[in-house]
Amino acid sequence: MRKVVNYCDYFVLCSGNTDRQARAIADHIHEELKGLNIRLRLREGFSKSDWVIIDTGDVVTHVFQKRVREFYQLEYLWQDAKPVDWEKQAKIKQ
Repeated sequence: MRKVVNYCDYFVLCSGNTDRQARAIADHIHEELKGLNIRLRLREGFSKSDWVIIDTGDVVTHVFQKRVREFYQLEYLWQDAKPVDWEKQAKIKQ
């Protein structure tokens, strides 16, 4: 994202099938960030859990319900951003 926008380096997009799944994913991300002492700039959408945003500054994570992700199509909206194979990157750092 760093070549497309000026407010973050990465977007993480993920989804659950229901609001409960999306909320569980978002809660887990939030707890892990707290455990790593990473401070949040913004935490939005937890009450409804159809689209949760967790902003740490460099990384903005979007947790969607599947139907909401399909509706907004952020992958298409930000198609100029280069995708990152995070699994490959994680293996390289090990």
